[in-house]
Amino acid sequence: MIAFPTLRLPAWARRLLRPLLDPYRRYRHARLIHAIRVSLGLLATILLTSGINLPHGEWASVTMLVVIGGLQHHGNIGKKAAERAYGTLIGAAVGLLLVAQHAWLGMPWLTYLQMSLVCGFFSYHAIGKGGYTALLSAITVFIVAGHGDNPITDGLWRTVDILIGIVLALAFSFALPLYAVYSWRYNLASALRDCATLYGRIVSGQSVTDDEHLKLLNRLNSALLQLRSLMPSVSKEVKISMTQLDALQRSLRMCVSTLEILGNTRPTTAQELELMRAALKSEHRYIRVQLIGMARALKSGAAQRLDRPGNAPQDPTLSEPIYTALDGYRLLTRQLAGTVEDMRRRLGKTARHWNI
Repeated sequence: MIAFPTLRLPAWARRLLRPLLDPYRRYRHARLIHAIRVSLGLLATILLTSGINLPHGEWASVTMLVVIGGLQHHGNIGKKAAERAYGTLIGAAVGLLLVAQHAWLGMPWLTYLQMSLVCGFFSYHAIGKGGYTALLSAITVFIVAGHGDNPITDGLWRTVDILIGIVLALAFSFALPLYAVYSWRYNLASALRDCATLYGRIVSGQSVTDDEHLKLLNRLNSALLQLRSLMPSVSKEVKISMTQLDALQRSLRMCVSTLEILGNTRPTTAQELELMRAALKSEHRYIRVQLIGMARALKSGAAQRLDRPGNAPQDPTLSEPIYTALDGYRLLTRQLAGTVEDMRRRLGKTARHWNI
């Protein structure tokens, strides 16, 4: 697990910096924080290159944008920033070599041929793993060398500017990092609340075909996709294995699928629905309490909520054979309760990792 350092700040400083230190606020305002961070980084490159009067200083700002402009989460920013940094360094080195040979031989057609072959080589490797590094290398060749006729001093200065931009970009990329685990936590909490709302609608007999119900289902399906895309970054940040994250994702997906089936198999008459509510009263209460409890634990960080199992069903199966749709509804409800219990246990076991 990554050891995240904690700063001992005075009470007045904590109050002043609370909007920046609070994980939920940082999640809510992630785009704004990222925009401010990039703006400050660009201002630093402009002031530095202008202050010491570096030629072609604008390329330091361009590099800053290329390296961190499109990166947000801490879990992928290190790897991606390194890939982009390698790309600019490789391209700058190749560009300088092309400029040097052009100045020495003075054969434009040879320079054009070499540039085309080099960029063809980079394009070959641009498809597949490490593709962005190769693509950025090809782009940097032209930034440094032009068409080979740039003065070598210009190429050297642009290389220096690129190096300055990379160093400053990496420095600002770790300023007030935006962890992917925050987005994963709060999106999962929101999804669990939506599951509880959806389940409440089904149990209370509300329509499962109206716009509100379908809107909740669509939101849950979108949340599943968002959570899946965040998992690799979360795994790198807090050292939760992809196997554990996959198990949590699978439990959530099973909850959503079971809710869809329950909505279509619930009793059709008010009398049958009332009988089912009475027969499954403990399961109904357990499912809703645990879904809301998990959501609150994820949002607030109060992981001790996950140590409260409640009256969990001991056996999610029926003792009697299934003869009717009502028997199937009872079985699905108990299976849903078992799935919720499994998710609670998994979240509790991994709480020391994601609760940062």
